[in-house]
Amino acid sequence: MHDADHFSVLLIGGRSGVGKSTVAWEVSARLREASVAHCFIEGDFLDQAHPAPPDDPSRTEMTRRNLASLWANYAALGYRRLIYTNTVSVLERDLVVGAMGGNVEVTGVLLTAADDVANRRLSVRETGSQYEAHVARSTAAAQHLETTAPQWVVRVPTDGRTVAEVASEVVALTGWCLTPEAGRADRQP
Repeated sequence: MHDADHFSVLLIGGRSGVGKSTVAWEVSARLREASVAHCFIEGDFLDQAHPAPPDDPSRTEMTRRNLASLWANYAALGYRRLIYTNTVSVLERDLVVGAMGGNVEVTGVLLTAADDVANRRLSVRETGSQYEAHVARSTAAAQHLETTAPQWVVRVPTDGRTVAEVASEVVALTGWCLTPEAGRADRQP
């Protein structure tokens, strides 16, 4: 059982095309099957506005405020576990923890994929005018994340693996499916 101000967050980060959203949806499905209460926020949607606010060109404050608002609604309904995906989520631990408030246990996962694998996945997803831009940003993000992601972040390769295999590894990293006391699914929201 969790205290009212004790929360857990699973940060899933990685380059575009690595499978963050797909893996997060599968993690969510696995947790539902185990009757583990949780919510899922896709971080890429928290700062989608044009133009960027003049006083927040990187949209960091916009992301923080929107995440805090969404999380407050979930927490008020009794949720204590959050799956949060964003390319750089594993670099923004303090932003996420601050937006959630309380005592937050953090699990960080950096999904990885080779350039050709990520580019092939992007070619299926990005059928509009932004494919080349996504490829360039994805490559730069992969290099940045590899050199700056902290050691506490677990690297999980996605190349040559099914979504189910990757999600199983990620779920196991959280420890959310077993309570320390009973060794059974924690059904508390």
